[in-house]
Amino acid sequence: MILEIAQIDIKPGSEPDFEAGIAKAAEIFRAAKGCRSFAVRRSVEKPQRYRLLIEWDTLESHTKDFTGSQAWQDYRAMVSPYFEVPPSVEHTELTLQAF
Repeated sequence: MILEIAQIDIKPGSEPDFEAGIAKAAEIFRAAKGCRSFAVRRSVEKPQRYRLLIEWDTLESHTKDFTGSQAWQDYRAMVSPYFEVPPSVEHTELTLQAF
């Protein structure tokens, strides 16, 4: 299992619109091949910063099957107008789950 972590900084004042768009986009991820979970967290210290936490079966489920697909384009159309800068994305593997 791969966890994608995307950090997204939103234009000031567009938080409600971004949140509405990302809520609609959740259905796109629900249908995506290899996508296991989708969560969005908002920073307390920097309220214009969000982190998407998306679990994929494999790295390729995200990078080859989803990225660049029509579903990905639809998702980006819903949320990218609110981006302050392009998102920062990385993929992680579970090393330890202590409790």
